[in-house]
Order: sequence, then C-alpha cells, then structure tokens
Amino acid sequence: MFVRGDAATEPATMRTVRRALLALLVVFMLGTGMDLMLLDHHEGAWQVVPLALLGAGLMVAAWSVRGGAGAVTTMRILMVLFVAAGFMGIVLHYLGNREFQLEMDPAAGGWTLFWKVVTAKSPPALAPASMVMMGLLGLIYTYQHPALRRIAD
Repeated sequence: MFVRGDAATEPATMRTVRRALLALLVVFMLGTGMDLMLLDHHEGAWQVVPLALLGAGLMVAAWSVRGGAGAVTTMRILMVLFVAAGFMGIVLHYLGNREFQLEMDPAAGGWTLFWKVVTAKSPPALAPASMVMMGLLGLIYTYQHPALRRIAD
C-alpha cells in the first residue's frame, strides 16, 4: 500500500534537489517546445509527437508539484515515452538525412555517407537526443520519490 509523501517525509536537501530537477525539466521542456514551434516542427504526424509529449510533460510537471503517487507514476510513464520518442526521432532524422544525401550523391556510402548524414544541419540528426535527456532528467526527479513510499506492513 502506498502513502502520500509530504515535505516532512523527505530531508530538506533532497526536497530542494528534487524541486531543482523539476524546475530544470520545465525550463528544458518550455525551451524545446518553443524551439520546435519556431522551426515549424508540426508539419507531419511524427513531428507532432514531441510537441504533444512536451505539452503533456508540462501538465504532469504542474500536477507533480502537489505530489501524489498518481502524479509521480504518470511522470515516470511519460518520461519513458520521452526517451522512446527521442530515440525514434534520432532514427527518423538520420533516415531523412540519409535519403537526402543519397539523392545528392547516389554513389555515397560507408563512413563518408554516415558522416555527412550525422553532420547535416537540417534536420540535425542528434537533436532528438534532447528528448532522451529530458526523459532521463524526469526519471531522476521521480527516483525514490516520497509519494511512492510504501507503508511498513
């Protein structure tokens, strides 16, 4: 059985670190969301995925301020989706860049092609790694969260 953790159940230092992690995550999500909107990263269904996750992440972050096992569990699930979306985004960016590079030079291959693909400026192949980092930051925020502490039997 779970018991709702509160300020009294967590040392002040951990509470401060947890709040700082959440604040960093929120700033990271806001910045990334604004960046994606300014880049018109909403032209296709796959491009909407990170925007939807960021919107959901901001809502869950606000919910998790009040604590509760449901909010923390939802945050964990959402952060796993962030990590998965980040890796999927890296693959999609890579494949898009690869296709473009092969159109430019059909004979390209091997290390040369790989290097051209990962260093292409649009879309930046590794930019979706920021979703992975946000997901990991959110998972660290939820690590041993007092809202998930079990009542001793």
